Amino acid sequence: MPRAPVPLGRRRSWPLAVEVGVPQSQEATYEESRLAQRRQNRSGGGRKQRDNEGILPVLAKAVREVEHDVQRRQISTTTHTKFQVIALLARDERKRVKADTDLSEAQRDGQLKRLDGIATILAQTAASEPQFFHLLADEAEVSESAKRMMREMQIAGGMQPPPEKEPAPEDPEAVARHERQVTPPSVRAAQLAQPFRAPVYLTPVEMPQERRLIGWELIEPLLNSFEQAKPGARSSMELPEPLTTTTPSGRELMLHQAQVISSAAKGHRTFLLADEPGLGKTAQALLAAEAAGAYPLLCVVPNVVKTNWAREAKAWTPHRNVTVIHGDGESMDGFADIVVVNYEVLDRHVDWMGNHGFRGMVVDEAHFIKNRKSQRSRNVLDIADRLRRRSGNPLMMALTGTPLINDVDDFRAVWEFLGWIDQKVPTRPLMAALERTGLTPIDHAFYPAARSAVVDQGIVRRRKVDVASDIPARRVADLPVELEGALGRSIRDAERELATRLMQRYDAAIATRAAKAAKAGEEFDAGEIDLDLVRRVAGWEVNDANGASTGGNVFSMVREIGRAKVTMAADYAAQLAHSTGKVVFFAKHIDVMDTAQAYFEQRGIRYATVRGDQSSTTRQNQIDAFVNDPEVKVIVCSLTAAGVGLNLQVSSNVVLAELSWTNAEQTQAIDRVHRIGQTEPVTAWRLIAAQTIDARIAQLIDSKASLAARALDGSDEEIVDSADIQVEALVGLLEDALRERAALA
Repeated sequence: MPRAPVPLGRRRSWPLAVEVGVPQSQEATYEESRLAQRRQNRSGGGRKQRDNEGILPVLAKAVREVEHDVQRRQISTTTHTKFQVIALLARDERKRVKADTDLSEAQRDGQLKRLDGIATILAQTAASEPQFFHLLADEAEVSESAKRMMREMQIAGGMQPPPEKEPAPEDPEAVARHERQVTPPSVRAAQLAQPFRAPVYLTPVEMPQERRLIGWELIEPLLNSFEQAKPGARSSMELPEPLTTTTPSGRELMLHQAQVISSAAKGHRTFLLADEPGLGKTAQALLAAEAAGAYPLLCVVPNVVKTNWAREAKAWTPHRNVTVIHGDGESMDGFADIVVVNYEVLDRHVDWMGNHGFRGMVVDEAHFIKNRKSQRSRNVLDIADRLRRRSGNPLMMALTGTPLINDVDDFRAVWEFLGWIDQKVPTRPLMAALERTGLTPIDHAFYPAARSAVVDQGIVRRRKVDVASDIPARRVADLPVELEGALGRSIRDAERELATRLMQRYDAAIATRAAKAAKAGEEFDAGEIDLDLVRRVAGWEVNDANGASTGGNVFSMVREIGRAKVTMAADYAAQLAHSTGKVVFFAKHIDVMDTAQAYFEQRGIRYATVRGDQSSTTRQNQIDAFVNDPEVKVIVCSLTAAGVGLNLQVSSNVVLAELSWTNAEQTQAIDRVHRIGQTEPVTAWRLIAAQTIDARIAQLIDSKASLAARALDGSDEEIVDSADIQVEALVGLLEDALRERAALA
């Protein structure tokens, strides 16, 4: 249930949430100042004099200043800090007044009445500006500037604040991050040459007069509005018809690409560009920045496509200077219009990037930041926040063909990067759109309306079948293979051992339940298979497997299956290369790739390779060899290193030697071939080890594809449970083993 809104006319003690503790060793000094204030209150001097003394008049003046800033739309960081400090001190003063036995009832009532007046203004301020609400939460952080302001107000109120605490030991992670920071020489030169880059000011979004959503928790309902989308729900914002589909450099665009660029030219500044892979998102982002004049532009991309981004920038915007950051950035051009950096080195450059005056930021493969706790995500979000504070209304674009990997919660960090939400609430533009619906989460109609409100913030999702019908179809063809010989037998034995171990865990849990029931004098009937317990047992096994460095588990078993299939997969790729032309061969593990490459060498087939441990130059040379050299028939690619950003459409056949744990990873791999410019039907040949857990995993991967279909495309496919595929695979394995045992009993 939501938190009930606070009626503005009702007096109440505002729930000021953050405790500012006083160490016991410092209590005496602090209490002396309070006793002195109470003695002064008792010593006379008249009511008027008392009203103008102490902390209350200081708080009253400060709260009026906050009210003034809000009314005139001049809300700054100082306004937020002052709001929080007033709330903390008013809460503290209310406690003191209630506990002061030296005050008369009249004096106590008078001071509480004045505190109620301050609390009312705070409530009215938060009601008109929900951005202040999080400052009152229990877990709200009290910044160093807030602590300094608190001390200043206490001193102004005639109180002696507690001595400042000894500074806490520095966070080792923060120290390490600070030590890693670099400022490339050319950046220093650029900043000295342009010290007064003018900030851009943004006109605040007007909020509706009637505010229904104050106090409601809204992030979960917004996510639910995508997870529970009805068939046919709109998945893309309204886009204008472009005046032209020709770029200034004379290159032709497809209509769907030109629409995004036109939207940026008309002033839209935030885009979750979630077109299916292969629809030219890189070109759209670069030309949207051109249309918006969003330079300098920062592009944060996976390492594997860093060089390709520089090439694409030169091709689509040839009059713009492009620079690529490698390592500490010694060779970069700080004066460049477009700066390309990979996620892995971003942590060294956060400080100068936040102050460089970028007017636009593009994050490619934005699902990489879905885990907000990761250092990679924190770096991206930190820079994005600084850009907004400095540039007012920068162009922010998140590019990903697979925005949902596991569940709709993957949206959170991307929405935060785009400035649609902060960690807890929608930001002002989205909040205004939600308020205009006139609905609350208790209304069923709120969810489709909320989904549309989020989509209109800038979600752009087009499918190949809708906007690029000239791209030939693709299909995934499964090739069941029998694992023979000693390796095949060992895999089947390992699977039986795993099933036996799972049953033993299940039986132990059932025995524990039976013992507890017997001890309590109750009857216990194991009865049918307990599916909830089956799932819990599978979860225990996966957790143990994740933490184990040795021993047989689901991960080692899948890897062994990949090793067993690789020779057959390489042989099939060789046949395709001989009969149909170039082939893209994907594997997940390095040893599987090594075996495939050895097989191609033995057969005299020239190949290229893309791996995670290659330098950008080596990787690009390998890709160029496959694309341009007719004698290079196969490219052996890592699923994780080459599954994003590459254009391998010179081939129309993909061999998947190993299965991924997600549909998104498989789809990304196939879409290196199935993209704009492809003229042949694309087939992905997926080798499946028959009658092993491999086949079960393939079925689960396919079922997971429906998540993005429902949430993004309004498909009527049913969403499967969002539990990990590893758990689901073991659930099926254990259920089959238990049923087989029951049938034999």
